[in-house]
Amino acid sequence: MSYKTVDDFDFKGKKALVRVDFNVPLDQRRNITDDYRVQSAMPTINKIINDGGMAILMSHLGRPSGQVQPEYSLEPVYQYLKKNMDCPVEFADDCVGTIAENFAETLEPGSVLLLENLRFHLEEKGNDPEFSKQLSQLADVYVNDAFGTAHRAHASTVGVTEYFDTKLAGYLIDKEMKFLVDALKEPESPYVAIMGGAKISGKIDLIDTLFDSVDTLLIGGGMAYTFLKAQGVEIGGSLLEEDKLDLAKDILERVEKEDLDFILPTDCIAASHPEEGVPTSILAIDHINKNEMGLDIGPDTIDLFKEKILNAKTILWNGPMGVFEVPEFAEGTEAVAKALAEATQNGATTVVGGGDSASALKEFGLMDKVSHVSTGGGASLELLSGEELPGIKALEN
Repeated sequence: MSYKTVDDFDFKGKKALVRVDFNVPLDQRRNITDDYRVQSAMPTINKIINDGGMAILMSHLGRPSGQVQPEYSLEPVYQYLKKNMDCPVEFADDCVGTIAENFAETLEPGSVLLLENLRFHLEEKGNDPEFSKQLSQLADVYVNDAFGTAHRAHASTVGVTEYFDTKLAGYLIDKEMKFLVDALKEPESPYVAIMGGAKISGKIDLIDTLFDSVDTLLIGGGMAYTFLKAQGVEIGGSLLEEDKLDLAKDILERVEKEDLDFILPTDCIAASHPEEGVPTSILAIDHINKNEMGLDIGPDTIDLFKEKILNAKTILWNGPMGVFEVPEFAEGTEAVAKALAEATQNGATTVVGGGDSASALKEFGLMDKVSHVSTGGGASLELLSGEELPGIKALEN
């Protein structure tokens, strides 16, 4: 990618319109329960204000469907920034129009302005040119540091770039690209990919891309059972994508033809349903009865996966091994997370896709024990699958 970054620009006296990803989880009292995305944007924001520039931050939150809905206001993020930043922070209760323009006009060097939710306007998702132009009039330069939305061609990620001569990638986007593209383009071998989560369907393109580069592919989570069923294994009441069985068979045929080290679970933790306190049993993968579901990988599979991970030099992980939100079915995911941390300590490059894998790492206190945790689930999947991200493409000079 031939984009410039914030390191290539001196922001002194300049207003920077910064697309950030502040789509954070809130509790019932509207307090932020996970500030990872906000903290991930801080290096870029600090660079701008430390240069003597002004950072005008824009983001979406939730899915308000183009209407002003107070429960989706970015006001809680404003309160968080005010409390945690050593500079003046302002909040405009619209992202375009007179209100936003007046705030931007009076902004002092070294200060921050947060705009209200972009998705209160239908024009944001519609990539409307007039809305994009209105956003652009607030600032002198454009910065995109919202990797989690870079796969969307919206006004704030693509349309707005048409109105700026200077458009830059923030530190977060640059870091994501370095790990998800550069580090995995020519990975040090052995290269192990761990795939999990509920469904094959969302990860077919990624699996297809990985065939050309990985040495070993470890499959866990609900998606494993569609592959097992395609092999003729009886999987009881386990999760099954029946309409993807033929696709699973095609992948398994390719595995055989290309002699890929493709490993499915050999045992599982089974129960009647995924609920805390439910009775569980450890079963061989072909011994699940019709009243039970496989809800986590079993101890033999954990040992097998750990051995492969600890012998790897490059590791990509995308998707949990079971229903890790329920303690009874968290052991497999936690074991994989701990193995990644150990492999990182031993010198391996470890990259974790966003979404549930990142949530699991956070739950187990291991976020800072791997090389890189992506902030974008959908964006990282598309990028790893070889697709071009519109928000990144728009930054190219």
